[in-house]
Amino acid sequence: MKHLRLFFALMLLVGINLNVQAGETLPIRGFCIGAPQVGEVTDFVRFIDEELAPRQVNVLVLRVDYNYQYESHPELRNEVALSKEDVKQMVEVCQKHNIRLIPQINLLGHQSWHLRLEKLLEVYPEFDETPHVQLPEKYEWPNEDGLYCKSYCPLHPEVHAVVFDLVDEICEVFEADAFHAGMDEVFYIGDEKCPRCAGRDKAELFAGEVNKIQNYLDLNDRQLWIWGDRLLDGKTTGMGMWEASMNNTHRAIDLIDKNVMICDWHYERPDKTAVYFAMKGLNVVTCPWRHPENAIAQTRDMFDFRASATPEMKPRYQGMMQTVWSSAGRFLQQYYNENDTVTNSPANCFRAMFTEIETLSSN
Repeated sequence: MKHLRLFFALMLLVGINLNVQAGETLPIRGFCIGAPQVGEVTDFVRFIDEELAPRQVNVLVLRVDYNYQYESHPELRNEVALSKEDVKQMVEVCQKHNIRLIPQINLLGHQSWHLRLEKLLEVYPEFDETPHVQLPEKYEWPNEDGLYCKSYCPLHPEVHAVVFDLVDEICEVFEADAFHAGMDEVFYIGDEKCPRCAGRDKAELFAGEVNKIQNYLDLNDRQLWIWGDRLLDGKTTGMGMWEASMNNTHRAIDLIDKNVMICDWHYERPDKTAVYFAMKGLNVVTCPWRHPENAIAQTRDMFDFRASATPEMKPRYQGMMQTVWSSAGRFLQQYYNENDTVTNSPANCFRAMFTEIETLSSN
């Protein structure tokens, strides 16, 4: 008995997963990246065809935002943006390989970046949750205004008429049955100077926006995907203000529609919060970024969660999704650069994660 206990202790120490069921793979094997720029589409389509498909990637989330030639609101296009023909090239290759293509537009938060406004608040400044906070001439963090990225006011009576036009159009051109709304790192919500939001419960405001978007998507049988950080308590967990919430939005986890897909990102530590989301009745995908060793640990965890879960919990552990936060063009340059010596990179993380998925699926 003593030797048996020692054996199991050693297995745990070296990280061997004893619960993984042979031959099982993950429902979602995803990849998330910024939509390619004009001129990068051909190379990106080739990457889908030659790199994503052979790894059995079955979900591709493209962060589009204003990088599309919107017809419903042409004033919200980037100066140079993807055409319908560009998008259809990506749709075609994804359909060829049975890859579920999901477009993203950042809703609620991430309406500015450092010294510039994103298109929505540039064109419609009346939607700004914090118009009294001016973008600085030189951006630094931290700052007196607590400015990371601006948010739109979720209670503005006209904001959803605009953003839902974009959602409809981007989902239609991508032929998508799901939409990713971002909603991560929302620092400005329920601002005390907002004439509509002041004094309101931040968790209720956040949940209200999530549910409003999901209810709208329901009209066309589409699913909402969001990042999960605002639903975690940053103080209690010690995860802080980036990968979790320090402004009391975390209680929204009990208020949001259970059909929402949670993209649970942890980049510096492989925290096991997928269990928390699943126990709350939510489907969850774990998302690494640039540390291969973390991606391997998170992949093993996801297989382990599914193997050891109750029949009710198992379907909520949906899988893994590699995230890339550089442009598609920059990622492809790094990915195909044989002389690249950087160990901790999205390209190496991507390779490590899908190698681990293949290994655990075939054991």
